[in-house]
Amino acid sequence: MSSLATAHTAATALLAVDSNKVTPGLLGFLVFAALGIGTWWILKAMNRSLGKVDFAEEPESATAAEEQHKAA
Repeated sequence: MSSLATAHTAATALLAVDSNKVTPGLLGFLVFAALGIGTWWILKAMNRSLGKVDFAEEPESATAAEEQHKAA
């Protein structure tokens, strides 16, 4: 049981937050926000571009429609 307590103490010491360590800070937040805004913009532009696509579907021939109806 003492080895478990020693391991726990060592793990706690390793995972402790040190005030001297470097953190992402404001720059990290700004980069993350820019990536989010860029993703939103590209999805909006892609949606707008795909909305402009207009294609005409060719109607099925009468014989093909009858064959599919008979098979079902």
